Amino acid sequence: MRNLFARLSGAVMVAAALLVALPALAQAPKTDPQNTLYLETTYGRVVIALRPDLAPKHVERLKLLAREGFYNNVPFHRVIDGFMAQTGDGQNGNGTGGSKYPNLPAEFSKTPFVRGTVGMARASSPDSANSQFFICFDASPFLNGQYTVVGEVVSGMQFVDKLKKGSSANNGTVTNPDKIVKMQVAADVK
Repeated sequence: MRNLFARLSGAVMVAAALLVALPALAQAPKTDPQNTLYLETTYGRVVIALRPDLAPKHVERLKLLAREGFYNNVPFHRVIDGFMAQTGDGQNGNGTGGSKYPNLPAEFSKTPFVRGTVGMARASSPDSANSQFFICFDASPFLNGQYTVVGEVVSGMQFVDKLKKGSSANNGTVTNPDKIVKMQVAADVK
């Protein structure tokens, strides 16, 4: 009887473990290598699933610039704890530049800005996004419908959390900022 009880207990424990694991397995990120970015930091790799269904022009721009090596060694020039980490100024490195390509028209959506959302930075004009983007540390509903969502971090958010933060007195500008070591489209990585 004791042996039967032990077997049943073991089976119940395995079943319980599977029930706990199934939701996590069902939510495991499935990424298309053509629409996935590998953003290498000094802390580790951040994997970004791009959303061409939401912002096809912005996604194409990010992939084009990544393939040109534009983002390599570019600083996270503005990092605000509890809000976001901004990068992508491969021209000046301080948030005042863009790329050699023209600005993009807004591709706003109803997709909310939550932890891990990747959005395009812009000036006051909705049609001024170019190369800069940001990753949200936390939900930022005040951005919803105001900025273009281009993707989401599917792994490596713990490395984004480690990025050096800027001063709140200086609008998050970072002194001696962390940099993107390299950014590539996953399909291009061999």
